[in-house]
Amino acid sequence: MSILEELQIVLGSLPAPIETGVFSEKALDEYLVLVPLTDSFALHGDNAPLVDVQEVRISIYTKGSYTKLKNAVVRKLLSADFTVTARQYIGYETETGYHHYNVDTAKHYEYETEE
Repeated sequence: MSILEELQIVLGSLPAPIETGVFSEKALDEYLVLVPLTDSFALHGDNAPLVDVQEVRISIYTKGSYTKLKNAVVRKLLSADFTVTARQYIGYETETGYHHYNVDTAKHYEYETEE
């Protein structure tokens, strides 16, 4: 499983729709965009990685108060054993009327050597 697949499952029960990369549908009052950040191998000593660390930025857009949705996202991430690596209020977008807040998250997966 990848972090994007798992985030769709973990965050899927939230009232905000979720897309990856860019929100292509007609924007509602709130929505989430998953932006892949990095895939890396954890440090290892024998040149055979065992852990794949995947990181994603969850961009929260809402026309209302961002705190309720932000808190729900963070609670779901932590209860599903994700690591929250950063949280940041980006600002209010006057052109669109959305508050923009980012939650960066990471998850460690066992590296699969065979398909």
